[in-house]
Amino acid sequence: MIKKLFAAFMCLSIALAAAAQDESKEDIQKRQQQLQREIAELNSTLNQIKSSKKKSLSQLALVQKKIRTRNALINNINKDLRRLDNTIYTSQLDINRMRRELDSLKENYAKSLVFAYKNRSNYDYLNFIFSATSFNDAVKRIAYLRSYRDYRETQVNTIQKTQRVIEQKIQTLTSNKAEKKSTLVEQGKQLTVLQEDRKEQDDVLNNLKGRESDVAKQIKQNQRDQQKLKGALQAIINREIAEAKRKEAARLKALEEQRKREAAAAAARNNAASNNPSSSPADNAKTPPPESPSSNAASVAGSAAPKSTRVYNVLESTEEDKITSINFETRRGSLPWPVSSGIISIPFGSYTIPGTKITGNNSGINISVPLGVTVKSVADGTVSGIFDMGSGQAVVIRHGKYFTAYSNLNNIKVKSGTEVHAGTVLGTAGPGSEGDGEIVFMVENSSGGYLNPESWLR
Repeated sequence: MIKKLFAAFMCLSIALAAAAQDESKEDIQKRQQQLQREIAELNSTLNQIKSSKKKSLSQLALVQKKIRTRNALINNINKDLRRLDNTIYTSQLDINRMRRELDSLKENYAKSLVFAYKNRSNYDYLNFIFSATSFNDAVKRIAYLRSYRDYRETQVNTIQKTQRVIEQKIQTLTSNKAEKKSTLVEQGKQLTVLQEDRKEQDDVLNNLKGRESDVAKQIKQNQRDQQKLKGALQAIINREIAEAKRKEAARLKALEEQRKREAAAAAARNNAASNNPSSSPADNAKTPPPESPSSNAASVAGSAAPKSTRVYNVLESTEEDKITSINFETRRGSLPWPVSSGIISIPFGSYTIPGTKITGNNSGINISVPLGVTVKSVADGTVSGIFDMGSGQAVVIRHGKYFTAYSNLNNIKVKSGTEVHAGTVLGTAGPGSEGDGEIVFMVENSSGGYLNPESWLR
């Protein structure tokens, strides 16, 4: 009994697992198509970068990402194979079970045919009916004979339906086996291409090792350019803060002067009322009390600020700047990329070039792209500055108390002081140190802290 219960439990578990796999079949196939599209895009970008005679860091980053993506594709194929194995196994169990049921149905039907054959004469039927002890008993016997005839028809229908279901199951099983065969072929192809990708990675690494001194010089030059960019960006932030403080001081001064004028006017009205006994005290009550600058500033700050512990700084002294900052913050992790296609060749923070002793620290991310690709703003804001970097130009955009910088651009399409939106074209990607396209993207807050752009981009 325990063995039967265990066997039933195992069959139920397998059936449920197969059902779950069937539900995720569409997701598995969508994921596979997505990974294949990513690999195709990487190959396209890699072919454009290969036009350079030298093996570059961007080429290494592309090959490494392609290997990671292909590994993900192979894992997805393996998941699909496991789903097919479960489906084939459960289908085979169902077919075997239904065949046993069909044999049992045929056996029972054969017994009923034998019984009907032995009692085929009308005399036997009449004798069976007229041997009833009462009229009610005779009616019951007639109903029994009719139900027996219906039972045999039901047996035939059940046998035919079971045969059709078995045929459908066999067709599905055959289709699943064919799908598994083609999936195994695709798995073999991807494994072969993966070996080729790894050989290409080794080739690029060996080339970079032979050019380690050149690569180190390029890294140092990139860091010098980045220091120049950071200095210019900090100067812009300081300028923006000073301008915001000046505007805030002017606003408070204007409010104070207005308060003094209103106080003087109120005092004059009070003096006039005291000298004129015919005036009504209600007239004096109509004059509103002067509003202090602090209460006005508090009301302005509270009108846009959500009910939270968020601290506002001087770069959010206006309603528009507050909204821009909050919109930028709420889109963290979902901001669009500044380019439509590309690969991160140098990541944010400390890094080491694979296969070498070269290390560095990046305050942004270097994105390798096809030369001349369009570069766009990632969010709404105002262009705070445009300056020359020598090998290209840089655009800095202010988003409330946040700043984004786009360096190594050509053909700048915006002007300083103009408002931009997410998707506004800023320029095109210029050539990197190896001749292929590259941009540097940075995110900074008003306190001078550099943030990881990858955590902000989707």
